Amino acid sequence: MEIDDLTPAERRVWRAFAKGTEVDFRDGSDDWGPERTVRATVLRALLLNGPQEQGETAALKIRGARITGALELRYATVDSVVHLTHCRFDEAPDLIGARLRYVSMRDSDMPALSVTRARIDGSLRLTRCRFAGPVRLDGAQIAGALFLEEAEATDADTDRPALHLHQVVVDDDLCARGLRARGLIRLDGATVAGSLDLEDAELSNPDANVLEADALEVGANLLGRRLSTRGRIDLRGARIPGRVDLLHARLSNPGGTALRASSCVIGELWLRRGPRVEGMLNLRRAEINQLSLEPEMLPDQVRLLDLTYTFLTPHVPAEDRLPMLERDGQGFDPHAYEQLTAAYRRTGDDQSARVVQLAKQRRRRSTLPWHGRLWGHLQDAAVGYGFRPLRAAVWLLSLLAAGSIAYAGHRPPPLKADEAPEFNPVFYTLDLLLPVISFGQEGAFAPRGWYQTLSYVLVVTGWILATTVVAGVTRTVSRQ
Repeated sequence: MEIDDLTPAERRVWRAFAKGTEVDFRDGSDDWGPERTVRATVLRALLLNGPQEQGETAALKIRGARITGALELRYATVDSVVHLTHCRFDEAPDLIGARLRYVSMRDSDMPALSVTRARIDGSLRLTRCRFAGPVRLDGAQIAGALFLEEAEATDADTDRPALHLHQVVVDDDLCARGLRARGLIRLDGATVAGSLDLEDAELSNPDANVLEADALEVGANLLGRRLSTRGRIDLRGARIPGRVDLLHARLSNPGGTALRASSCVIGELWLRRGPRVEGMLNLRRAEINQLSLEPEMLPDQVRLLDLTYTFLTPHVPAEDRLPMLERDGQGFDPHAYEQLTAAYRRTGDDQSARVVQLAKQRRRRSTLPWHGRLWGHLQDAAVGYGFRPLRAAVWLLSLLAAGSIAYAGHRPPPLKADEAPEFNPVFYTLDLLLPVISFGQEGAFAPRGWYQTLSYVLVVTGWILATTVVAGVTRTVSRQ
């Protein structure tokens, strides 16, 4: 391309390219007339075969230009830095498969953008860009950071993603703080060496996936403070060794799953200080070192099957945590109760651990046949499945008092008058209640009528109490 074929605006860009000088077309008006218009073919010619000056570093640096036509750099190798900021693109730039050094298009308007499978040796900056169509970065390799802060991505076609980031590889941070997206964001299979920052972002794709990040690999943290979502977040199989920070987040997908983090490996998950989650919370088979979860944020439905965690914060009474386990519609899961018990024991709260274990036995009872439920009710009423040992003492003292009073008023006749010891109503009642210990009273006297029936009741009750106490003590010892 010859310089004589260029418009005055394009000549300014052409002359500035060899020295890497910036050309600023902004004049404070909203007029995108010829004095601010540059053809994409001119930019392509500069990037592929532009003029060079010895001792200078060529670079394309433009602010506030209207770029007509399609900037087509498909599979091209560009050695120059590209700054096309505050620009207006009439057609979507095509950078598919290109090899680039550094690209900044911040504060620009574009119909769409294609950077599929491109390789960028530095960073890609799309800060505050406005996209009317899909942004394709799938399979791209970015040696620096990817910046999408306060960008706006909207695609009228709801059947395709608004942001294609699947299989992208970012060797630094992916900064999308304040991102506004209407439609699906695909991040499945992506690798981010640093942190993924979605703080203050607003993502909307009602009744469908809003963030699809299966098998996402993040080297540090996923930051989502004050994140607002309408739709389903899917982090299934993600690996995030740092924290997933959802403090003050608003997660909403009524009638569906709001957050799915099943089969994930996460260092810390923070879900606190925000409104109640609208939709299901799915943490099945996840491995989390520290689960920081406020009971007030829990939705009506949770999935916790095979969830494992080491620490659970904040520390609240067990009664506030148990509804979380009871909202799992998949049925009784003993593992969930064991996890909660272990978390309380790690903090030294054995009383809360016992409360959880008692709740576990009661929940299990509902799954048993009628005879098992009956026996369970007896154990519960008697000694609280062994976790309420004082109940046994109360029962024994009450029965001992009743039996002693009854037999003191009506002494049973001795079997052998000349061999029988002196009758003692208290020890006689103890002989009936305690199945192992013998004070020589029960075998020496034979009550009759109603008092014989009372003796049978005391014997049977004593066996039930003894059995439940032994079972409870055995269970408690095994937990220790």
